[in-house]
Amino acid sequence: MRQPSTDRPEDRAGYNSDRSHATKPTLSGVHTSDPTGSSGDRTTAPRTYRQVLKSWQLRIFLISWVGYAAYYFPRNAFSAAKVGVLDDGDMSREALGVLDSAYLAAYAVGQFIWGTVAERWGARIVIAGGMVLATVASAGMGLVPALWLFVPLMIAQGLAQSTGWAAFSKNIASFFGTRVRGRAMGLFASSYAFGGLVAVPVMGWFAYSVFDSWRWAFFVGSAVMVAALAGFLLMQRNAPCDVGLPDVDDPEAFWDEPYDADQFHGERKAKPRGRGQRGVSRDGFRPSDLLAAVRHDPMVLRLGIVYFLLKPARYAVLLWGPVLVTDAIPELDGVTAVMAPVAFGIAGVTAPIVTGWLSDTLFGARRVPPTVISLLVLVVAFLAWRPFANTGSVVLVAVLLGVVGLTAYGADGMVSGVAAVDFGSSRHAAGATGFINGCGSVGAILGGLLPGFFGASTVFTIFAVTAGAAAALLIRCWNTRPASS
Repeated sequence: MRQPSTDRPEDRAGYNSDRSHATKPTLSGVHTSDPTGSSGDRTTAPRTYRQVLKSWQLRIFLISWVGYAAYYFPRNAFSAAKVGVLDDGDMSREALGVLDSAYLAAYAVGQFIWGTVAERWGARIVIAGGMVLATVASAGMGLVPALWLFVPLMIAQGLAQSTGWAAFSKNIASFFGTRVRGRAMGLFASSYAFGGLVAVPVMGWFAYSVFDSWRWAFFVGSAVMVAALAGFLLMQRNAPCDVGLPDVDDPEAFWDEPYDADQFHGERKAKPRGRGQRGVSRDGFRPSDLLAAVRHDPMVLRLGIVYFLLKPARYAVLLWGPVLVTDAIPELDGVTAVMAPVAFGIAGVTAPIVTGWLSDTLFGARRVPPTVISLLVLVVAFLAWRPFANTGSVVLVAVLLGVVGLTAYGADGMVSGVAAVDFGSSRHAAGATGFINGCGSVGAILGGLLPGFFGASTVFTIFAVTAGAAAALLIRCWNTRPASS
């Protein structure tokens, strides 16, 4: 139990009472200062709460980034296997689109559920369970003798994949303060762009160049997830209180005091009924919990609608990129068609980092302005697809896909990540993220389905309209911030 303090307010929350030492916010979300004074003994001084927080921030960030990137291996194993499945003539293009839609429907349902479950039982249980299920489902798809058995396994994979984003986002939000959360979440959001970029080429290389069987795409995906699960269980913790740290946004925390692992262990700034020593609720699940984040801040609902309109475009390129390129330039060989969408993934890795940094610095922690700008540029890029495709230049098509990746991933990272945890607050971060991603995943079903029935020009025209509608919904909220701020 902490003793009451008589210190002045300006001496709290990372401020040093010695005015000779400048303070400034860092990526830890608390102010830096010299805890020992100008003449302190730096070699023998005990570690402070600030120093311990920074080490845990790095640890949590790294395992979250690597863990969520690993999710994309079993997720995209089917994408890597599609070429072989089509070559074998076992399934039509339309059937593959229907399978993608079954996966995405299960993914959407899971998003609504797992975010709330993570609020009540903690990110650790949800993510570990999802990793195990994803591993089993992917390995099963490589083993089943009849392809119709893909249907239940794709549904299982969708439910498994939906455990990741909301729970990992809650974990990041718990360890990073509001002032730097945009940069932290922006960097974290690059994990799914990186995973989507490398997973298919790596699994495809093993499947077709090493083992000469599309089934090995699924086995490789499972192996990567097993390695990620082992690292996650070793390195992850649910919240700062689990390692004896105060809440990162606690204004009464004394960050420059010597670290005492027992002082804050299991403590939460506000303990709702039923909340245990690990900072997660053990109350039973209630259906009303699914809308708790929406009730907390109506902006969560608006962001959910925006994400419903935005996410289909990203998934269309992610799941059907090589086919869409072939629609544009039919004379391309298969290798070139596969490589052209790599520009989409490369741009996507940097986009969330850039938009997260801009939202924190240029826009003063406002998440809507960079999102609206990204959406408007995305509309232009989609409308430019037909004239670019008519040139027959694969370079121009690849460049345009790079612009699509930069703007789609930039807006995606803001809406589904930073804005979700901001408007959900630390208390409802996983619930808000799960609700918004659930809405987006319902829309993403169209991203998996439409390219199976329409050509690239028609698909991108539809997505230009939806991206424009998303921008129109958000532009009136240009200066909106979370109510808690």
